[in-house]
Amino acid sequence: MIEPAYYQSKISVFLSTNQEEILGALANKHSFALDVLQKNSWLEQITNLKVQLHDFPQDDVFLEFAIPRMGKRVDVVLLICGTIFVVEYKVGAKIHDSNAIDQTIDYALDLKNFHEGSHNKFIIPILVSTKAEPEDNLVLWSSDCISSVLLSNGLDLCGTIIRALSETPSHDGIDPVAWARSGYKPTPTIVEAAQALYRGHSVGEISRSDAGTINLTTTSNCITEIIEFSKLNGKKSICFVMGVPGAGKTLAGLNISTERMRSKEEESSVFLSGNGPLVTVLREALARDEVARAKEKGQPIAKKAATSRASTFIQNIHHFRDDGLRSSSPPVEHVVVFDEAQRAWNQAHAEKFMIQKRGLSKFEMSEPEFLISLMDRRKDWCTIVCLIGGGQEINTGEAGLVEWVEALQKQFSHWQVYCSDQISQKEYSWGQNLSDKLDSLKAQTKRDLHLAVSVRSYRAERLSAFIGALIEGEVALAHTLYSTIQKDYPIYLTRDIGRAREWLRSKARGTERYGLVASSGGIRLKPEGINVKARIDPTNWFLNDKHDVRSSFYLEDAATEFDIQGLELDWTGVCWYADFRRRDRNWSTNNFKGTHWQAVHDPFRQAYLANAYRVLLTRARQGMVIFVPKGDKTDSTRPPEFYEETFEFLASCGITQI
Repeated sequence: MIEPAYYQSKISVFLSTNQEEILGALANKHSFALDVLQKNSWLEQITNLKVQLHDFPQDDVFLEFAIPRMGKRVDVVLLICGTIFVVEYKVGAKIHDSNAIDQTIDYALDLKNFHEGSHNKFIIPILVSTKAEPEDNLVLWSSDCISSVLLSNGLDLCGTIIRALSETPSHDGIDPVAWARSGYKPTPTIVEAAQALYRGHSVGEISRSDAGTINLTTTSNCITEIIEFSKLNGKKSICFVMGVPGAGKTLAGLNISTERMRSKEEESSVFLSGNGPLVTVLREALARDEVARAKEKGQPIAKKAATSRASTFIQNIHHFRDDGLRSSSPPVEHVVVFDEAQRAWNQAHAEKFMIQKRGLSKFEMSEPEFLISLMDRRKDWCTIVCLIGGGQEINTGEAGLVEWVEALQKQFSHWQVYCSDQISQKEYSWGQNLSDKLDSLKAQTKRDLHLAVSVRSYRAERLSAFIGALIEGEVALAHTLYSTIQKDYPIYLTRDIGRAREWLRSKARGTERYGLVASSGGIRLKPEGINVKARIDPTNWFLNDKHDVRSSFYLEDAATEFDIQGLELDWTGVCWYADFRRRDRNWSTNNFKGTHWQAVHDPFRQAYLANAYRVLLTRARQGMVIFVPKGDKTDSTRPPEFYEETFEFLASCGITQI
């Protein structure tokens, strides 16, 4: 259990307590070696607070308060007159650095969004740069009751607090004990989650536990039980974990991999994904985080070594597959997690690739069949965990859950099969009767293998259902669903890409990440300044800060469905293209090739295109703006009629234009 704070007390007690005693309490809870820099920083903070807090003896102070989702602690939290002050010190700083301002507002946002005791409170973030010049502060309130960051040099901290309180609406006080003990229910990004799990946190510490939500801990426990049963009884098992976009399937898979890696020395486990950008981004994020943490501990490590370790933990599924081609030996792993398993190839696509790219004379298996056969080489036991996203197949040859089930029917009927009771839903079954197929395999259904609620869009749990209705063209249902989410999850329409960019910049605070996304087929978005053929570098786009022109923040390069599937942003600008457009009250699927448009008639390609937009529309954690071009009457490749009905349809679903 993470301690809420290293030190907490009434301010009157803090003022009367010896400085060395407070320092000792901080040092005792500090998990790293206490260096001189940290000690001196604490001493200066304590000295400053003892001078500045005399006017508030009945209120409360917390030092080094935990922000678990970020893996950090805020220097000081003050509960004064029912208001939460988040105070971050930069000892010796002569200016109020923009990164420090972002860090301070990030702490405030984290408390507001994920700390139950702070949800309905007024929060005022203050950055103290101890060598800076005095600032004239203006308290500007956002709709969620977080103020703009106030700037102080420490000498004016008391006055800054008093002025801020004078501009804060009256409200109830805060019980400090209940507030400190109130639940922290974070919803980390997949990058933050991977970093936290890799550091040793449990999924319970970094995930929500709302009543009514089938949470990740329950799903992880279910998978663990299947693995332990297989191990104890010498069985080979496969379980299918399913869920709506953003429900946490990847997080559940990462959790299983890290748990087995840490606690089962006699076993080996691996997290595999065929999603190149996801693998690249997660590996880089883990390596960067490990290097940063090692530096904090005074035990620096080389980036190359950190990258190597991360690459062992998260592997590209195609490398795993190719190792199986080179050797007839069984894999060393007992537990293998296949992320986005719905994207595995059917036999025709796998055979074409193996002959053309790997030089085989023939290949008569689908990718699921071959991957199961690799694990079937083990003579003792093994478990395959397949993470399946409904309606997430986005490329030619991706065969979905059906291909896995048919592979099991074909030659692996001796395997134990576990699946969710939702497996027959149309987004998984592709029109086939999966129930009959699974009956022949004597599959066991477990409801905990289905994650029904999106935790990515933590402000709108019904976002996935709304997007589903939109993609299905169900206007009335979409309108009804949107009315339930619009208050907490803003979605807007615009015909002006410049306005979309302005909206994104205005909504994001701190380091909240925003960016543009577009269909990979959106070639004729180029006149709007969106060139989908200019491929992004995923690590730079997803991980670098707002000062890097290669990052998503610059709103110059758009990520496609292939770049962003499995990843997310806080705010997205979805650039709608004419490849998926409304025509005569139905969706029309099209492809621009050479200089002309072609209608897409193949049902699989139609499904892939619809799913591409399903992916693009479910990447934002907090809200999005949808840009629908106006077209150009003088350009035969993008006439206005290609976009008008699409815009009218989206507006009829309840989305407001800006």
